[in-house]
Amino acid sequence: MSEQTLFEKYGGFSKVSKVVLAFYDTLLDSDDIGPFFDDIDMSRMVDHQTKFIASLLGDPASYTDNQSKQLHSHLDIENSHFDELKEVLSDTLESHGFGATDVEAVLQEFESRRQLIVG
Repeated sequence: MSEQTLFEKYGGFSKVSKVVLAFYDTLLDSDDIGPFFDDIDMSRMVDHQTKFIASLLGDPASYTDNQSKQLHSHLDIENSHFDELKEVLSDTLESHGFGATDVEAVLQEFESRRQLIVG
């Protein structure tokens, strides 16, 4: 029997979509991060981010490294932006009942993609 992924453990897309909505509620209020989402179709963005977070949790329908790099290549994302995203993600996961060890595992997956996202 294969080990359960965090995606399965925490309820799949239903839970991930709630996490993503809360994640954006916080990000859109950020003076540094919020402007990245000006003039963005947020329903598309939420869909994209739901799939991305699902991939961090072990859902097999993940984005490739090339897709992640291409999707962010036109943005001027700096390390400070990435750090804020990571902090908001951590807080959001914790507030949605993710255990500390699981939050750390997700953050490690997120961190491993820094070079694809930061310009």
